This record gives sequence, C-alpha cells and structure tokens, in this order.
Amino acid sequence: MKRSISSSVLGKMQKADGSLPNDQVVDASVDSNPSAVGEPIAGLKPRMGGSGSAWKAGALNDTQELLNEKRAKSIDDILLGRTELSLDPAQISDEIGTDRREDWLDQDAFKSLYLSIEQNGQDTPIQVWPVDPNWKPDPLDPDNYAGVPFFLITGRRRHAIAQKLGRQVRAVLASPEKRGRTDDQFEMLFMRFRENEERENLGAFERLMSVGQMFERYADANPNEKATAVGFAKMIGVHESHVSRGKVVFKARSEILHACKNAYELSHRELEKLVSQLSDVTKPKVKKTSKSQKLTAKRKLGTRNLSISSQTGKVLISATGLNLDKQRLEGLSDVVAAYLEKQEPKK
Repeated sequence: MKRSISSSVLGKMQKADGSLPNDQVVDASVDSNPSAVGEPIAGLKPRMGGSGSAWKAGALNDTQELLNEKRAKSIDDILLGRTELSLDPAQISDEIGTDRREDWLDQDAFKSLYLSIEQNGQDTPIQVWPVDPNWKPDPLDPDNYAGVPFFLITGRRRHAIAQKLGRQVRAVLASPEKRGRTDDQFEMLFMRFRENEERENLGAFERLMSVGQMFERYADANPNEKATAVGFAKMIGVHESHVSRGKVVFKARSEILHACKNAYELSHRELEKLVSQLSDVTKPKVKKTSKSQKLTAKRKLGTRNLSISSQTGKVLISATGLNLDKQRLEGLSDVVAAYLEKQEPKK
C-alpha cells in the first residue's frame, strides 16, 4: 500500500528534527501496496487534463455562445430600430430636405424647442437610415458605429439643435422594409410627412407642398405605373383633392412664394384661390386655329354645270361630262395661271 504523508505533517516533523529550513516542504511516501490510489498532496495545483479540464472548456464554450447570441440580438435590435443610437450630428446628412417654411430656424417654435433641449435634454430620438442600405453593425462590437454615415428622415429641428449645442443626438433606425429600393426617397418623404402630421399640424402650404413632392417622387420612381390622385390618396391616407391641389402647389411653389409673402399663413381656401389666379395669369394662351372655309363658285357650261372650289390652298374644278385630254388640260392650266398672276400683288 502506498501512503502519502501530508506535506504539512512532514514539514513539522522535519522542522522539529532540524533537517530542513522552515520554508521548505518535502514530499515522502512509503510503498506498501502499489494498487492503492494515493491522495493528492495539499498545496499542489492539479495537473491539466481529465474531467476538470473538460469542464472548464465546456464552460468557456457556453460563455462564448451566450456572448455571440447577445451580440446577434444587439445587431437585430439596432437594425429594427429597437435600440437607440448616440450619433455625432456630423454623421447625418439631409438627403430629402424639409417640408417646412424656409425660415424655420428663425421661428418661435424652433427657439422654444432649442431652450427645452438645452435645459432638459432631447426627449424623442430622431429617425435615420444608413447611407449604405446593406450596412450592419460590427458583429464583434455592435455598439461601435462611429463614422458610419446616415440619412436624416425625421427630426430636422432636433438634429439642428444638437449641432448648435455640440451634443450627440439620440437616434433610431427607421423601418427597414423599403430601405435600398428604387422608391426609398418616397418612403423617406412619407415617413417625414406622417411624423409631422402626428406631432404638429402643418400649414396648408406646407402640407400641400409635402403631398405634391411625395407624388412627384413616387411617379418618378415608378414610371411604368400610372399614378392617379385617387390611388395615391389611399396610399398615404389623405383626401384625393389634397393630392390634386398638392401637385399644383408643388409645381407652382416658386410663383406662390414670390406672389404672396405670407404664403405659409394662408388657409386652404385662400391658397386655392391664389393658385387659381396664378393659373389664369401663367397659363399660356392657346390660339384657336380656325378651320379654313371652303369656297365654291358655280357656272353654267352649256347644258353642264361647272364647279370650282378652293380650301387650304387647293383648287378643285369639276364639270359633269367634261373630258379633257392632255392638250386641253394644259390650255386650261395656262388660263388659270395667267389669271392668278394678274391677281398677285405688285411688289
């Protein structure tokens, strides 16, 4: 039997004997039965391998899988707009512009919002899309999106205020379904329109301008589809009359702003009246082309009737039973030519 003597016990014995220094430990064993399994010596690390090592490897694998799952969920949450991003305003460019008045930065509503965000922070995140429609966060570091360019969709005032304050802007990715399609600009305009409808009532001019711009972008992106006011109105959830008026207002926006300095304060009725007046002035006058009148002269040629008619520069001579050979026809032509030559005004 092989017995192992505890290192602590052996150390005490050797210290008492004076054979070893106090800081050394000596292992000793007595072989008696080789088949017996010895106990581990205290103070020594277990050797690598065996069941303990396998357990550690399994634990590491489980930890890595959990980490990968967490990263994958984080990527999905970012792409689906469930996770808020903190972006440098410089990362965001405005592709479609605003549907608000040109002097929106000078309006009281903007100044009031500026003071609120300066004092209390930004309450609602803006909406953005990645410039690259196929962009995905780094699988090893999903929360690192520094330097990634984005398009601004909604929240122009909040974005502008963050720029002025030199702060990061809170943002989420807008719905990804239409991202990267040929009509994605229409989708961005539509999302902008919906948010403005929900958050703050647009004026008549701003609203009709936005509707008209959406219609033009949609028609351009779908040239093979005949876009109608009725169908488009159902698509965006407005009355069809707003689509018809919106198309006119969007096309005549420069004339409206030039003719009326308070265009943004006009009601729908006042704006419609203004558009009607502009249409009467700017519509090109179409000359009515009167159809030339057919003139006819009739004469008696013996017992036969002679008819000569003229219309649009053509002369037609007819007489019943009149048969002319080449020579007689040329003679008649000479008579007509001589007559017309006398009628020509002298130069």
